Amino acid sequence: MSGNEETLPLFSELSTRAPSAGDEGARLRPDSSLSAAIRSWGEALEEAGRSIHTVKAFTGDMRLVAKFVGSGQAINAIGTHDLKNFLDWLLYKRGVPCSPKTYARRITSVKAFFRWLVQAGLLTENPAQPIPQQSVLSPLPSVLSPGEVEAVLQSADALRHGAKPDPRPFTLVCLLLSTAIKKGECLAIHLNHIDLESSEGPILFVRYGDVRKRYKERKLPLPDEWITAYREYLAQYGPRDRLFPWSSRRLEYILEDIGNAAGLEKHLSFDMCRWSAALTDYRAGMETDKIRQKLGISKIQWREVGNKLDRLAEKIDQAAS
Repeated sequence: MSGNEETLPLFSELSTRAPSAGDEGARLRPDSSLSAAIRSWGEALEEAGRSIHTVKAFTGDMRLVAKFVGSGQAINAIGTHDLKNFLDWLLYKRGVPCSPKTYARRITSVKAFFRWLVQAGLLTENPAQPIPQQSVLSPLPSVLSPGEVEAVLQSADALRHGAKPDPRPFTLVCLLLSTAIKKGECLAIHLNHIDLESSEGPILFVRYGDVRKRYKERKLPLPDEWITAYREYLAQYGPRDRLFPWSSRRLEYILEDIGNAAGLEKHLSFDMCRWSAALTDYRAGMETDKIRQKLGISKIQWREVGNKLDRLAEKIDQAAS
C-alpha cells in the first residue's frame, strides 16, 4: 500500500462486500473493455468511501492486468488461465521485483475486481474464484514494554514537576498511551472535543471533518491523572482552539525528548504509543471488540491487528518469564 498511509491499520482496506456498481457500472456490458471496467470500479470504490491511496493502489494493480492481457480485452473473455498467467508473469517474467506484500495485495485487487463484476451482474462466473488468496505475515511493530511505559510516564511527569515545570510532555504522552489515538487524530483535537463534565466521566471525542470517515469517530474515556495535567497545561499554555497548536514535527520532537529522558534505546513515536496503548489493553484482558472500537478500525482490519497484538503479548510474556 502507499507509504502515505497510517501504519496501524496495515492491510487491505477492501471489505468482503463489494462497492455498488452505480450508474457507471450499470452502463457496462459483459463485452465492455477491461479498461472501461477498471475506470468504473475506481469510481465505485471512491463512492464507497475508500481512501484515495486505496483507489490508486487497487486500480493500479488492475491496470497491470490490462497491460498483460490487453486493455481492450472484453471482461467476459478473461479466464482463470489468463489471471494465473498474469500472476506468474508478475513473479518471474516481468523483470521488476514484487514483494510478498505487494503480490498479496495484487491478488486481493484481482479477486475484488472480478467479485464486483459478478455482483454487478456483468459476469455469470468469477474467473478469480479459483485463485487462492495470498496471506503475508508482516513484521511486528516496535512497542514499549510495561517497564518502558512506566519509565516514559515518569520521565514526562518529572518534566512536569521540574525546576521549570512543563506539563505539555505529560499531557501529550499520557493522552497517547491512554487513548491509542493516531497522530492525525491528535493534531485534530479541539478544546471542545474534551468534555470533563460528561455523565459518563471525562471523555475525548475523536472527530473527523471528512464525512466519508465519520465511521471512525468515537468517544474515549480520559484517566484522572491526565485531567490534572491537562488543567495545568491549560493554565500555562492557554490554547484557544486546538489542544496542541504546534506542528506534527514539534510534537514528535517532544516525544523524542521524553524517550531520551526515559533512557529508551527505541525511538518514541506516535505509532509506538498507539500500538503500546492497544497492547496494554489487550494484555489487561479488555474485550477485543472494545479494543477494535477504541482504535477506530474495521472488523476486517482487526484481523491483522488482533493477530499482531497476540504475537506481541506472547513475546512480552516470554521475555518476562
